[in-house]
This record gives sequence, structure tokens and C-alpha cells, in this order.
Amino acid sequence: MVTFRPTQPGRLADVPGFDRGIGGAESNVACTLARAGHSARWIGRVGDDGFGEYLTREIAHCGVDTSAVRRDGERPTGIYFRTAGDRATDAHEVAYYRAGSAASAMSPANVDLDALRSARIVHLSGITAALSEDCLALMRELTAPRAGRPLVSFDVNYRPGLWRTPEDARVLLELARGADIVFVGDDEALDAWGLHGGRAIRDALWEPELLVLKHGKGGAIVFDKDPGDVADADGTGTFVRALKVDVVAAVGAGDAFAAGFLSATLRDLPVAQRLKHGHLWAAAALTDPGDMAHPPSRAQADRLAALPENEWGTLRLGPGWTTTGSKGEVITS
Repeated sequence: MVTFRPTQPGRLADVPGFDRGIGGAESNVACTLARAGHSARWIGRVGDDGFGEYLTREIAHCGVDTSAVRRDGERPTGIYFRTAGDRATDAHEVAYYRAGSAASAMSPANVDLDALRSARIVHLSGITAALSEDCLALMRELTAPRAGRPLVSFDVNYRPGLWRTPEDARVLLELARGADIVFVGDDEALDAWGLHGGRAIRDALWEPELLVLKHGKGGAIVFDKDPGDVADADGTGTFVRALKVDVVAAVGAGDAFAAGFLSATLRDLPVAQRLKHGHLWAAAALTDPGDMAHPPSRAQADRLAALPENEWGTLRLGPGWTTTGSKGEVITS
């Protein structure tokens, strides 16, 4: 979808204008992976309109294959508006205009399933499941057990404004159980499912091979059927603390984290390294004022991810660190 962000802070009713950009969890992840040199394809539906043309063109400019994107001559491209502040604050506003959009009409019958099934990893978002019954049917098709299917990655991405009632969002738990890799914040699990604590969340989601539970500034833990070598306080799972970051814009970090984790997964790196790459790519998003930051280079990310734990724990990243290298990196005492 196309996103509109105010040119200055303030209420949507008061700001004088907006900047246009590309949005959508799946396309954000695809663009970030492509910018890091991975082969990425975005599959979706847009309206046969100016916004659809803009969206497809800009995603392609990131290096993403858009050949499987379909244009809908009857439905418009979805758009949304958001305030320029932190999504976690009470002042944050979001206005979605996606009902009846081209994307909301996606279904198993009108999406290129062969293209999806030819990938190594298929990344899905819970936001799509909220758009329509057809979209939910597509998500169920893609998360259904099937021999030889690609690795399925699912980011819960619980957005209360997209669900009529909290009970409706329980379907996200069903979809997550069908995935191989699941990303969920502890706050999302509490709000959407009433689950509190890593053990309760893992007990409810024991099916995925990897459950990535994010604690925001508190770091992230992976519950793995083949446990790693770094344990959390309960003695289970692989935990890596978050980095200290001088935040410029608190937008896009979740998608960037998922992209970094999946990049390391494609490289068959150990679970702890995947978490570190997720944190580094999230830090790139947090320290960049734009809607979609460039990830760190592979060499830079590998170097920082290899830091001993005492240095990783005191590493602080500031604006421009992905372009200025060590000038934006500070290891504090």
C-alpha cells in the first residue's frame, strides 16, 4: 500500500501536508532483503491506478521482482496515513483506507501460488489476514501443512484497529501455528491472545520450528526445537540483548528485524547470529529518518555480530552508522 506521513509532527487533522512512500510489512521486508543483495519477489495486487503504478515502480527500484504483481481494474490501491511520532505513544494516529482495496481481494484463486511455492522462504504478515475473508483463505492456504513447501515465515503484526474484536484476532494464533518461523512481540501476544511470559507463549505456539519472541528494548529470544547455546533466565531458548540506539524515527524496526533475521537464515547462520543481525538491521531503521533504511553491509553486520558479549552489550549505534561505519559506532564502558 501507499503510505502518507506528515511533513511535520502533529495531529492528522492539523498537519499541513504529507510525504508519500511505500508501505506494507511484506513489501518492506522484500525491499530490505533486496537492498542487502538477496533475491526477493513481492507478490500482491494493486489497483490499476496511479498509486498502484507508483507502488509497483518504487518496490521494483529497490531491486525486488514485481513480475507476479497483478493489477485490479475494479478496486483501488490501498493507502494509509500516520502521524510522524512513535507508534507506541498515545498521540500516534493511523488512518487506514484499505477496505475494498485491490489487496483486500487477494485469494488462492487470483494469486500466483506457483511463484510463492518456488521460493526458499515465504514471508507473511498477520495484517493481510485482517483485510478480508478471501485474504484469510489465502493465508490459510499458505500455512497449511504440505510436503515440500517453502519455509514459511509469519510476523504476527497485530494491529487492533484492523480487527473488529480482540476475539477475531485469535485467528492469528491459528496461522502462526502453521508457520516454520514466527515473529511476535510480547505485547502483541498479551493484547491479541491474553498470553503473558515466554513459557506461556511457547506452550501456545509449540509447532513452529523457531519462535522469535521480541521484548523491544529488552532484546529478543528464540525458542528453538534444537536449542542454541545462549540461555535466557528460565534456562531455555536463545536470548540476545537489544542494542543501545540513538533513535531518529521509531518506524519500521519490526520489519527490518524480520528482514535481518531472515537474511541470516538464508545464510544458515546460527540462531544467536540471526538474532544479532535482526537487532542490527532494526537499529539501521531506528537511526534513519526515512521510511525504509538501507541495512548495514554484510561485512559490517558480520563484524559487529562477532563482537564478544561484553562489547555487544555496550555497543551504541547512532545516525548514519551504516554509511559512516565505525564513526557511528560507540562501545561504551
